[in-house]
Amino acid sequence: MNIETKFLGEVEIQEQNIITFENGLPGFPDNKSYILLGLDADLPIALLQSTEEAQLGFVVAYPFAFKKDYAFDLSEEDKTELKLSDEKDVAVYTVLTLKENFPESTMNLLAPIIINTKEQLGKQIVLNDSGQYSLRHLVGIAEGSVK
Repeated sequence: MNIETKFLGEVEIQEQNIITFENGLPGFPDNKSYILLGLDADLPIALLQSTEEAQLGFVVAYPFAFKKDYAFDLSEEDKTELKLSDEKDVAVYTVLTLKENFPESTMNLLAPIIINTKEQLGKQIVLNDSGQYSLRHLVGIAEGSVK
């Protein structure tokens, strides 16, 4: 099927790759269907695009490429809601705020997006230990990326 996207125009997607956010994302509770689309082969970033609304898309990053010691625990409630039974089925992303000079971009480490890749279920959670991580963590340059 084809969808319109915020940054890439019209793209073809496979329905089995659609990720369901049963409660939507914070601020967008009515949009429950998203897809991850690659943006740049040299950087660990993607577009989390609503399949329901073309103008609703978020640039997201694989946070461990930028902050190797990023870690948190999922609550039992989150694990149940996401139907997680195996750690290998978990993918973690953070929302990026892009700047013209990429190393000056920031990512939201306080509210990661968790995806069960087996069940295609997602949820954005807000971490309880708000003092440990920031809403605007400076990206810098990912190891092994463009220099």
